[in-house]
Formats: sequence, structure tokens, C-alpha cells
Amino acid sequence: MITANEVRACMNEAGARREPFLFGVDFELSEGFFVSDPLGQQEILFEAGGVTNSPVGEGMPGEVSEKVFSPNPVAFEVYREKFAVVREGLARGDSFLLNLTVATGLETDWTLEEIFHRAWSPYRLLVPGRFVCFSPEIFVRVDEGVISSYPMKGTIDASVPDAGRVILEDYKERSEHNTIVDLIRNDLNRVAERVDVRRFRYIDRLRVSRGEILQVSSEVTGRLTGDYYSRLGEVVFGMLPAGSISGAPKPSTLRIIARAEGERRGFYTGVFGYFDGKRLDSAVMIRYIEVRDGRYYFRSGGGITINSECRAEYEEVLAKVYLPFDK
Repeated sequence: MITANEVRACMNEAGARREPFLFGVDFELSEGFFVSDPLGQQEILFEAGGVTNSPVGEGMPGEVSEKVFSPNPVAFEVYREKFAVVREGLARGDSFLLNLTVATGLETDWTLEEIFHRAWSPYRLLVPGRFVCFSPEIFVRVDEGVISSYPMKGTIDASVPDAGRVILEDYKERSEHNTIVDLIRNDLNRVAERVDVRRFRYIDRLRVSRGEILQVSSEVTGRLTGDYYSRLGEVVFGMLPAGSISGAPKPSTLRIIARAEGERRGFYTGVFGYFDGKRLDSAVMIRYIEVRDGRYYFRSGGGITINSECRAEYEEVLAKVYLPFDK
């Protein structure tokens, strides 16, 4: 591991030379990693946009039903205390939307390696001995001068009757999504020109161990100018931390998050990505399991607005504790 500033500098230098790399940086922008020739190494395994250095079929266990995966959720009373801190900040007007996260203890005999190899997700990352991530959420893509972001806000079980209509018409979820899209648009304006919301509130269908869920996404794009390859680090870091897992406005929202959560997030809700020499593809590190002091924790969260109800938000956080496996 190196400092976040060192990661940024390495991204600029490798980008200028059009050399492939893998990078990752934590939520607090304090530490990260940078890997040259990522396809030629096996220390950190990844998949991003269909590109992977993971040997096919390696580490695949047998039937899912033979393995233990039992969450031990944080008590509702503990979550309610965190929620109250957030609610106070929202009432003061210090934030319009804030992503509140918690750590759920796990009883499991899955290893991080087994989870990585079994997980179905467009973005996967394994840092042995520390964490595994199987994220559905793109951070940014850079391709031929176009930078694109795809904020995701709004989740519902696909088995709910008329689930698509229900999630799209939910007032709280709609307000949340609108705020995040506006924040991402502002973030892109810091690093790009001609920023536009190309697609607004469309539905993605995701497979999980208990069935399927629907998530609401949008597509926001902009145009990078000049020799942006030599500024890849500046471009990415200019938008961190990701708006979808922090909130708006960012500076005051981040202060509320620190008070409410009471612990560092580390690499959870940080970002990682792969550059192939021409194209950069990156993801937000959600759907995340870490090992701390020999114990497993699943990190999850959700967006809070002034219209949020504490019990419903608590249930949403717990609903996101899953493994993305086919049965």
C-alpha cells in the first residue's frame, strides 16, 4: 500500500506513457495501491468491464447450500443513534442527502478467495487478507475523450409486484436520485466540458443469492480536453469521494458522516479501476466484505434524506447484505 497522493501521481505518469495499470484508493483518500502490468500479476485479483486476471474456474467451491453465511446485524437502537446524528444535520440544512453506512458482522466459512471466484458482478476486487468487493456500480469510464458516470440510487426486490413502477414512483427514492445526479453532474463539470445527462432513471436488473433486485441508474457524460491521459489521476481524484456514497454538499456531508459512523470506512466506498492503455474503467467499492482482527464484516449503507424513515432505512441496509451467487 502507498499513499493516495502517490497513487494519483502514478496514474498521471502511466497514463502519459499509455501503460496499463490497476489502481485503488480508500474513501478517506489516505492510502491506496497501484499495480503496473496488472494482467501479468496474481497478488491482487480483479475484474473490470469484462477484463480480468483471475484464472477461470479457480477456487470454485461446491454447492452454495453447503456453506455458512449468517449475518449478525447491528442492533436497530445503534443504527437509530447514527440516524439521529444524520437527521440533525439534514434538519440544519448542512446536507440534502447523506449516505449512512454500517458494518454487519458475519458468521461464514466462505473465504475471501472463494467469494471472489464465485461472485457474479461486473466489477470484482480481491486484496488477500483484507477484503473482497463485488460491485455493480460504475464510478467513471473514460473512452476516446468522453468521461461517463452512472450513479445508482434506488433499490427494490424484483419480486415485489410491479417493482419497476413502484421504485420509479417512490417520492423519497426519486428525490434521492435527483440529488445524486445533480451532484455527479457538478463533479463532472470540475474535470470536463459539455456535461450532459444522457439517460435519466433507467432500471438495471441484478442477480443476487436470494433472487433478483432492481436498481435505478442514470448516465451523465462530459468531454475531456487536451492531453487528458497525462491527467488521469487528476481527473479521477477531482471527483472523489464518489458522490453516490457520500452526499451533497460534499464538505459538510463528509463531516456529518464522520460523526455519525464513528469509524473509518477504509477501502469500503473507495474506488478502483483498470486502464488498458487507451480506456479507463472504474467502480465504486460497494458490496464489500472485509476481515478485521480475524472477523468478517459486510459493509452496506443507503441514502438518507429529510423524508427518510429510520426503520425502513435500517431494513434496506440489511437487505444489501448478500452474496451475488447463482443458486
